[in-house]
Amino acid sequence: MATSLNIKKTLKDNTIFIALIVVMLFFQILITATGNGSLFSPGNITNLINQNAYVVVLATGMLCCILTGGNIDLSIGSIVCLVGAIAGTLIVNLGLNIYLSIFICLIVGILIGAWHGLWIAYIHIPPFIVTLAGMLLWRGVALIILNGLTISPMPDKYLNLFSSYIPFISDEKWDTGDFDEIKSSIYMVTMVIALLCCVAYIIMEFVARGNKKKKGYEVPGFTGFIVKLVLLSAVILFLANLLGQDQGLPVILVLVAVIVAIYAYYTKNTVSGRYLYALGGNAKAAQLSGVNTEKVMFFAYTNMGFLSGVAALMCVARFNSAAPTAGQNYEMDAISSCFIGGASAYGGTGKVSGAVIGAIFMGVLNNGMSILGIDSNWQKAVKGLVLLLAVLFDVASKKRKGGK
Repeated sequence: MATSLNIKKTLKDNTIFIALIVVMLFFQILITATGNGSLFSPGNITNLINQNAYVVVLATGMLCCILTGGNIDLSIGSIVCLVGAIAGTLIVNLGLNIYLSIFICLIVGILIGAWHGLWIAYIHIPPFIVTLAGMLLWRGVALIILNGLTISPMPDKYLNLFSSYIPFISDEKWDTGDFDEIKSSIYMVTMVIALLCCVAYIIMEFVARGNKKKKGYEVPGFTGFIVKLVLLSAVILFLANLLGQDQGLPVILVLVAVIVAIYAYYTKNTVSGRYLYALGGNAKAAQLSGVNTEKVMFFAYTNMGFLSGVAALMCVARFNSAAPTAGQNYEMDAISSCFIGGASAYGGTGKVSGAVIGAIFMGVLNNGMSILGIDSNWQKAVKGLVLLLAVLFDVASKKRKGGK
């Protein structure tokens, strides 16, 4: 009986993950039946990662804002455009050192985030108003810098920082080497890295579980715990198997994984990270408990600016250009990812892992409908409906809990 309850709790805690798997299988069946290829083809999986890396980064930052009380940042698309414009100007037009240019771009993102945080946290202007103003302001500044023109192409040295693969195979080696040997090497390296990641993940989970038990915290049932480890390890190996058959492990995936791991640890295991939840749960109680709520809010929006800068650098590399239209509707993708991933519209509830799964969910919807040839207008309608259902589920859950 206990085992059954543990499995049910595990399934309940991973509803969005299960929903993602169901949606992927659904699209795979439809795509195969219509003869449009395969959702799980190695090339398409690589494409999915490259297309949605920036969404995962932005969703991670947006989650921190939402946790503070359901607050959002409407300016991130414009920040992406502005930082991209600065990157293109510095690297291409002025020929500045790539690493110095990247540093300057990240500082600009942080300063913009701090500017928003100042008005929101200390002047107490609602986040919606401040970031709406920022959306218009930074887009305008970006257009002034670009003068309505697209800056391209970016240097290969810059592109390799974000668009290359592990192991790195030069064009010369592809042209002169043994193709089968190169593909075999790529597959082996990718699978070894995946196995090491699985081992590290399992060890960390067991250590974390042991530490919780020592401190007297409640831990999930052992059966559910093992099921979770097996499922996630299987997903990692399956993904590595597909990537190994293509070009290997995208560098952008490694960068995103590092960012997600850092923020997952920060929000889950640090005092300042838990303050985000405290502020969203009950701002007045948090303040009376000694939490500097203004500082927490300031951090959330400064951090959002920083991650918007990171996303901008990714997008410039992906499109090999800095364009006036860059970043359009990126804020909507990030917000949708968080809510679909289980973040509460009222704040105080949500996980980085959920935001990541939500971003992947949105990416799969976009990719699957595009492969099926569904009109872009219908795609927008479907995504809007999915977002509404996710928030409705959150509201219904809160009412159900409140009624108990």
